Amino acid sequence: VQLQASGGGLVQPGGSLRLSCVTSGFTLDYYSISWFRQAPGKGQGVLSERETVACIRQIGTTNYRESVKGRFTISRDNAESTVYLQMNNLKPEDTAIYYCAADLVCAPEAGAMTYWGKGTQVTVSS
Repeated sequence: VQLQASGGGLVQPGGSLRLSCVTSGFTLDYYSISWFRQAPGKGQGVLSERETVACIRQIGTTNYRESVKGRFTISRDNAESTVYLQMNNLKPEDTAIYYCAADLVCAPEAGAMTYWGKGTQVTVSS
């Protein structure tokens, strides 16, 4: 099982980025996919310090953390084995390493997610 996140970068406040999570080794249709993030100085590498950003279930329903509602959109393309996170109107407080994770449910805590990819850095700064 592999998940590969990409699409991060440096963007000015108000800008946009689209993250991709390419999956392999399992059938994406059967899994929920979540995006988590870990802010600078927040115990890098410690799973419990990752906060949930968005999740999309097998049937396509979604959850978002309150601070990103209306700005971020999670979507999935099962045929391409890929999940996306479109991030608009980015703010400096969105700066973090973003990770995608897979499990059978949308778990609110990072420790409950089974499969993880390596993160991609998002920096929002002028």
